[in-house]
Amino acid sequence: MASLQNSPSLHRSLFLNSHPQPHTHLAPAFSCCTRRPSSLLVRADASVSPDRPGRRQLLAVGLILPSVPLLSQNSVAFAAESKKGFIPVTDNKDGYKFLYPFGWQEVTIEGQDKVFKDVIEPLESVSVTVIPTNKEDIREFGSPQEIGETLMKKVLAPPNQKKKLLEAKERVVDGKAYYTIEFVAQAPNYTRHALSTISIANGKFYTLTTGANERRWGKMKDKLQTVVESFTLSNV
Repeated sequence: MASLQNSPSLHRSLFLNSHPQPHTHLAPAFSCCTRRPSSLLVRADASVSPDRPGRRQLLAVGLILPSVPLLSQNSVAFAAESKKGFIPVTDNKDGYKFLYPFGWQEVTIEGQDKVFKDVIEPLESVSVTVIPTNKEDIREFGSPQEIGETLMKKVLAPPNQKKKLLEAKERVVDGKAYYTIEFVAQAPNYTRHALSTISIANGKFYTLTTGANERRWGKMKDKLQTVVESFTLSNV
């Protein structure tokens, strides 16, 4: 674990990976975001109630800004072949794919390969980070518990938050090992419940992190579990 704990590049590259800010901090969090040609960046308005009838549905189908389509034709076609309620993402360059819930919007954040967020519930998001490594298997860094504790404390949440690792386990897909960790990070005004999955392939260390506000965990946990379990790597 020493090589993982003492890796400044790992900490620097992943630090933004899983701690989005609540509504009161949306402006700083989104100030580094730029619009991609095929994506839409929408700012959440703290003055609008998250429970306002119909707003989430309007956002999901793109009616709030009818002149800008939320999904490309390819994304819609892929969605038809995917699990209901989810949109698939395939990155052929870096060799990974996963699903994210329909209605989340893509944003660009420096240091992260992919980020999708819910514009109403900003703590609900998924992000992927890819950094180089000379390891060939995630097990070379240690056990799920060891890596989970290190990443949770040093990388996946701000250092001033109270963190607790709830579970760390290994799954194997097509002979490749993935570690999945579940943890909570408590800030003064909110608690985020998160899931991360970590693996190695193609000379790269991959981390996908998703999560939600603790108050919505009961509603979101099945969706977030689907996101984590959908993350798989391929040789490129």
